Formats: sequence, structure tokens, C-alpha cells
Amino acid sequence: MKAVGYARVSSQEQIEGTSLKAQEDQIRAYAMMKGLDLITVMIDAGISGGKPLASRPEGSRLADMVNQGEVQAVVITKLDRGFRSASDCLNNVEAWEQRGVSLHILNLGGSTIDTSTPSGKFFITVMAGAAELERNLIRERCNEGRKIRKAQGCRIGEIPFGFSLAEDGKTLVKCGEEQEAIALALDLKSQGYSASGIAGELNRREITTKKGSQWTHKQVIRLLQRAA
Repeated sequence: MKAVGYARVSSQEQIEGTSLKAQEDQIRAYAMMKGLDLITVMIDAGISGGKPLASRPEGSRLADMVNQGEVQAVVITKLDRGFRSASDCLNNVEAWEQRGVSLHILNLGGSTIDTSTPSGKFFITVMAGAAELERNLIRERCNEGRKIRKAQGCRIGEIPFGFSLAEDGKTLVKCGEEQEAIALALDLKSQGYSASGIAGELNRREITTKKGSQWTHKQVIRLLQRAA
């Protein structure tokens, strides 16, 4: 049975050290144990789990392989590596089932799931629903927390690049190093640099974003728009 593996980490998870190699190693070990002919392991690095699988660069390639009948199994380490929600997962599983493709999840609630079996289909439906319930509860708690902070007069939302939050928890104050980076970006723009060129120069100088990651052209565009 031909199979394809899929691994993903978001930009923030990359910063925190979540390992793509660990995911790939687990997928390859599982394929060997199950006798699957693993064609490749597709990797989406720095991609948010909020995007549907088919909207991700490597996720789109995976979907094409499934649609073209090139594989009979898809292997991922955890539910949230492959899908943004329970409905996203179940919609894909149903579509893949019609093409004779099963989904293998190495760790879903501590168990390995194979959707080609009746118990696997049942378990993934229950666990996917539970996972979505948990996310909704977390979102609800976060919203309540924001309301409380807003009522207390605290700042809500992301702190823009170039500023930091004062001790009062409300006031934005300029951050010297980040303001210098903004000035550099504006200067490069005046010299005719594109957003991609500015991102490349910032990265070359090891100037990182607020979250400590490298710059992309989209982030530079937003930076320049705010600074205008």
C-alpha cells in the first residue's frame, strides 16, 4: 500500500522548538512497522494550523496525490498537524474514503487510529468532536479574559513592531532598536527596494520580527503601511 506522510509546524512552534524531524521520524517508523510503501513525507514549515489542509503549500500537493490515486494512505502524527478543525478532518476523511484512501493518526488521545477500520472511523469522529469542543472552550475563556482586561482599562490586542507596553499595561512606548529597524526599512524603500528585498536585508542583518522570526514580504508591507 502506497502512503504519504505529512508534518507541519506553525511559525510560533518553530520559535518554541517544535521538531519537524521528530514528526518525520515517527511517520517513517510507523510506515515501516505497518509495511506501508512510504513515498515521501511532505512538510509545511511555518504554516498555521488555521488553514485548511488543501490551502497549504505541501498540503495542496498531498491533496493532489490523493485525488490522482497515487496513494492509498495518509499518515500524520496528530490531528492538529493535518487539520484546522473536526469538520475539516471529517470532510477530508469522507472524501478520501470514497477514493479508497485511509488516514492514519499516530497519536489521537493516546491511541493510533486507522480510518480504514470501523472502530477507527468511530473513534476519530468522537475524538475530533472532543478536540473541537476543547478549542471552542479555550476560545471562550480567552474572550472572557479579554473582556475583563478591557474593563480594567488594559490594552487589548497585539503590540505593534516598534513599540513596547509601559508598566501601566495601557500605554505604548517606542522601542529604540525596533524604531531603528523601521527607519531602515523606510530608507530601503526610498532606495527602490521591494518588500521582498527589504525582508531579505532585515534578515541578513539578523533583525527579527516581534516574535523573533525572520521577515516575510507580507510582514514588511504591513510594517511600512503602519509607519506611513
